[in-house]
Amino acid sequence: MIQITQLKLPYHHSAVELENKIRKCLRLSGNQKFTYRIVKKSLDARKKPELFLVYSVHVVCDNEAGIVKKAKNASVSIVKPRHYQLPSTGEQELTAPPLIIGAGPAGLFAAFVLAEAGFHPILIERGKAVEERQKDVENFWETGILDTSSNVQFGEGGAGTFSDGKLNTVVKDPANRNQFVLETFVRFGAPEQVLYENKPHIGTDILCDVIKNVRNYLLEKGVEIHFETCVKEFVIENQQIKAVVCENGKTFSTSAVILAVGHSARDTFQTLHDLEIPMEAKNFAVGFRVEHPQEMINEALYGKQNQDMPAAPYKVTSNFPNGRGVYSFCMCPGGYVVNSSSEEEMLVVNGMSYSGRNSSTANSAIIISVGEADFINPFFFQGDCEHLLQKKDALSGMRFQQALEKKAYQLALGKIPQQLYGDFCENKCSTSYGAFESNTKGNTAFVNLRGIFSEEMEESFMGGMEHFAHIIPGFDREDAILSGVESRTSSPIRILRNENYESEVKGIYPCGEGAGFAGGITSAAMDGIRVAEAIIQKYKPN
Repeated sequence: MIQITQLKLPYHHSAVELENKIRKCLRLSGNQKFTYRIVKKSLDARKKPELFLVYSVHVVCDNEAGIVKKAKNASVSIVKPRHYQLPSTGEQELTAPPLIIGAGPAGLFAAFVLAEAGFHPILIERGKAVEERQKDVENFWETGILDTSSNVQFGEGGAGTFSDGKLNTVVKDPANRNQFVLETFVRFGAPEQVLYENKPHIGTDILCDVIKNVRNYLLEKGVEIHFETCVKEFVIENQQIKAVVCENGKTFSTSAVILAVGHSARDTFQTLHDLEIPMEAKNFAVGFRVEHPQEMINEALYGKQNQDMPAAPYKVTSNFPNGRGVYSFCMCPGGYVVNSSSEEEMLVVNGMSYSGRNSSTANSAIIISVGEADFINPFFFQGDCEHLLQKKDALSGMRFQQALEKKAYQLALGKIPQQLYGDFCENKCSTSYGAFESNTKGNTAFVNLRGIFSEEMEESFMGGMEHFAHIIPGFDREDAILSGVESRTSSPIRILRNENYESEVKGIYPCGEGAGFAGGITSAAMDGIRVAEAIIQKYKPN
């Protein structure tokens, strides 16, 4: 198979033009047949308003070695097809089926790989199946009535279900798990372009259907799935997991538990901490959702002349002498700011896009890095949050998140608290939107967001906004809309594991974003696969 990289064409081109470009690059005669597959496609807007698409393709034809030699082009080479392969199974007997806690991407892919290897795992999830979960989430956005077990954070598909369905990752993986994850999504209903786009996304609307299709396949393969089943207790004897007891009275005996609980399972974190399961606090970042007109972002990224383009994404980052990093996170082109709360009297926001990315605004979390010094800073634990300030331990970052979310809830009594950026800078409450309105899922109220974060963090945030305006003109416009608070960018803890992906307590396998080993749908799915592989290599199928 021949690989060609750096094939560059004008943005608006035909399939025939791409084929002709391949033929010219390989010096193929007009009647020589070939087939090709796009493996990567990215946008080059460096010379806007002229826009280009850059491709990498795999080509199959006769006399490939001779063609590569004749081409004399550094971008042309012979490559061998690479595919993900399941490992061989081990010899140790399983006393009971592997138990997976959490049906987010890590848990679902762990179950999928185990099932493909001939195992029959049990998958438990505190929330509901995705169809029922959708109804609960929409009801919450409309009424403000929160179901603490079925919401944007909890339920089949995990927290990423109600985001943009972003599938890009920077994780390097020579075992080709990344491609396997993308291929699996396509197999179950995702659009084929996620296999090659530089920043692939599915969209919340399509992702829900994909998750349902994965579930139906798992059931066909003999995976036992229990929804509305929340872990209450871990039974451990002689540093070995023996069983898991759930709030609904169900008990699951097991010698292998995959902990894929997600970054918001705070009650489970507390239970594990009380059992002295080794874990540590982890640095992360917090901030505000910031909305701009999508037209403004498109103009900055594509140029004024290109108004027929898809909603443009962006990524911005900055660092300051005080050690704070400020950067964009989970950018949602043509998206919505969503109320993502999962606990009573606490409020957290996130961003979401449908597959069409066709709302009038772009939003992104503009977040500030935080660490141990912040987690025990009394400033954040005043008033009703005072009880959350305790001695430094593995849960310090979690309690810090809770304190921020309590403040955000109190500011607008459960509605999404919002403020225009100019008013934020002037430390005064906003009273109306400017030249554009917010696109949200959930009710909103104008407040003064100053005081949620420390003065140093606020200065870093404003410095970041000012810096980003040099990259995207208008980024610091006075009527940019801030929504608070974005506090769950990643897990506040890391549950420690060894080189075999196992905790100090034998049979417990911390996994995915909640355990601190991933940061998004694809990386969480890949971690679920790794942990499943460890179990496959150790045990015989049950």
